[in-house]
Amino acid sequence: MPFNLKPITSPRQIRLGDNDAAPPTGLPRHKHLDDAAEEHVDRIRKLQQKLYADGRFALLIVLQGRDASGKDGTIKKVFRGVNPMGCVVTSFKVPTELEQQHDYLWRVHERVPPRGMIGIFNRSHYEDVIVTRVHDLVPKKVWSERFDQINDFEQMLSQNSVVILKFFLHVSRDEQKKRLIDRLEDKKKNWKFRAGDLDDRALWDDYTKAYRDAIARCSTSWARWHIVPADDEDARNFLVARKIADTLDALDLRYPALDPKLKGIKVK
Repeated sequence: MPFNLKPITSPRQIRLGDNDAAPPTGLPRHKHLDDAAEEHVDRIRKLQQKLYADGRFALLIVLQGRDASGKDGTIKKVFRGVNPMGCVVTSFKVPTELEQQHDYLWRVHERVPPRGMIGIFNRSHYEDVIVTRVHDLVPKKVWSERFDQINDFEQMLSQNSVVILKFFLHVSRDEQKKRLIDRLEDKKKNWKFRAGDLDDRALWDDYTKAYRDAIARCSTSWARWHIVPADDEDARNFLVARKIADTLDALDLRYPALDPKLKGIKVK
């Protein structure tokens, strides 16, 4: 069976070296990867229809990663077949003035998908234990307490039928450099580049430590983290699509039966 993503159940599993961003062994041949990913994208499309009709569960996908790790590309590829009526993408940027007047989870809770829907977070509440930590925006006492708060928040969601899948897209330093240069040189990608990308790149080791701690502290039985080797886009898409499709499949989704009162009714 081809390599499948394993949930993080122990800090010993958290490997964030440059070599760990390469495609793992056991995947389909590279020339077949895109076709293999497409099979799982089609599975997601069909299962999303059942999720929407079933109405018992919501699926929340959390995507985190360094700049240029492929969050946008993953969303475009993996979810391109789903019905837009049953899927909502939220990109969390710098908090607005209104959002800053509330607790840091306020804007996040507002975007949690209702039952029957898939919600995708492009960045998330984890920015508040990563960016705020690396850039010293809040005291250590504040961000360190947030790990337990996030776990409690996600447990509450899980207990209310929200299935949570968290993916850290792990890109190597060299691959990130290539992608940032591409953003500078490709006019269609210029808009993605910001000066802050270089500032964050200079803090590589600080970010690695922050990501490692967030994954270790917040990979719970109700909301596991998965580290996705993301240097190869096709491998990344295949691994994420397969995990999502398998998770939806395991929910035993079903179409609701026809109301007995409607049986035998004739449409004129």
